[in-house]
Amino acid sequence: MGALPKRKKSKSRAGNRLSHSALKPPALDICPQCHSPKKPHHACPTCGTYNGREVIKMEGQKKPAA
Repeated sequence: MGALPKRKKSKSRAGNRLSHSALKPPALDICPQCHSPKKPHHACPTCGTYNGREVIKMEGQKKPAA
């Protein structure tokens, strides 16, 4: 049989250990072209722009007026 703990871990110690496993909401930025939410450092899924230029060709969408 393997090693076993000598003492029970208290509820506060277990809570302190588990305090970092909570789910956090994703960080979002606003697209400067179409003003829709997008992930930071990613191309906008709505208009396909990144850093002021079109990097993804969006079919069926009008280009934003720049």
